[in-house]
Amino acid sequence: MSGPLQGIRVVEIGTLIAAPFAARLMAEFGADVIKIEAPNTGDPLRKWRKLHEGTSLWWYLQSRNKKSICVNLKSTDGVEIVKRLAADADVVIENLRPGALEKLGLGWDVLHAINPKLTMVRISGYGQSGPYRDRPGFGAIGEAMGGIRYTTGEVDGAPARVGVSLGDSLASLHGVIGALMSLLRVKTGQGEGQVVDVSLVESVFNMMESLVPEYDLLGHVRERSGGALPGIAPSNTYRTEDEGYVVIAGNSDPIFKRLMQLIGRADLADDPTLAHNDGRAKHSAMLDQAITAWTSCHTTEDVLAALERAEVPAGRIYSVADIVADPHYQARDMLLPAQLPGGATVKMPGIVPKLSDTPGEVRWQGAGARRAYRQRPDSTWIQQRRYRALAR
Repeated sequence: MSGPLQGIRVVEIGTLIAAPFAARLMAEFGADVIKIEAPNTGDPLRKWRKLHEGTSLWWYLQSRNKKSICVNLKSTDGVEIVKRLAADADVVIENLRPGALEKLGLGWDVLHAINPKLTMVRISGYGQSGPYRDRPGFGAIGEAMGGIRYTTGEVDGAPARVGVSLGDSLASLHGVIGALMSLLRVKTGQGEGQVVDVSLVESVFNMMESLVPEYDLLGHVRERSGGALPGIAPSNTYRTEDEGYVVIAGNSDPIFKRLMQLIGRADLADDPTLAHNDGRAKHSAMLDQAITAWTSCHTTEDVLAALERAEVPAGRIYSVADIVADPHYQARDMLLPAQLPGGATVKMPGIVPKLSDTPGEVRWQGAGARRAYRQRPDSTWIQQRRYRALAR
């Protein structure tokens, strides 16, 4: 089945998370992705987190549907190879520090002159301009300076990290959105290719809701609130009798009434001061206590079943073990079987979003080191003899 990005050629000059994840998303929907890796070492992600037979399981996921080649970007021949690839490409995605490609002779001015239709996605810590542009940056710094770490954690605790590299992934998504908008402009004849300048800090900041106007107009600084949703009630994480945790979101007016009736608090359901969110927000602590008094007397399964019958949005706090066992994930093809080099079978995350007519697909997993370093892309992209010389 043909994906919506079939025929789109992407060159990935990136390592670890932000650029590789962006390229992976495009590859899953049909784009032909050539990933450039450093000779001998390859992408450091190959050795990150949990390994299977010497290769990261994350690597197999992050590099699926891609063709990896080794190119020495510090050599004259290596630079020439990238130029040849860019000449036939639609998109280049990179996450080097600003100015790094320019020093190699592969900056935007050079590649745009070679291919005016080229879109160049540039993901960096702080963006391609501004006083911080030359600083090194990782997703963790983007989360810190983008505002999300300040608001994450317990009320009286230190700022906390979300359990995954959220800053990098948000930058990847912004990069793909920008690439698709630029491609639309080119493919519809509205103009030439352009630079998509994505900052890790700004990608996080873009998700921070109304923090700025709240502070600028009202002087309000949103603080850490644990599992609660500040200013919206009731919405929190509640402990159950069997020491589980359930998130309950009873924050719309009709849902609130149903929730209060369910937990035996008709008095709160009928209280006019709690009829709307502004009133409930003023009494969020009292409402949380009332809900906890109910959940703490019932098992997690009983709590969830009762809430489902009452049509109150709720969910168990899932570990990865819960996810893998959940039939809904399985029914939605979000746990796909994959075979690794050597024959091992493992579950991998499915593809998001689900397109009705042109869905994405996993054509292959990321290759192990030997196969990747020997892999040769189509000859229309790169001359075979040149590739062999550079891959040694």
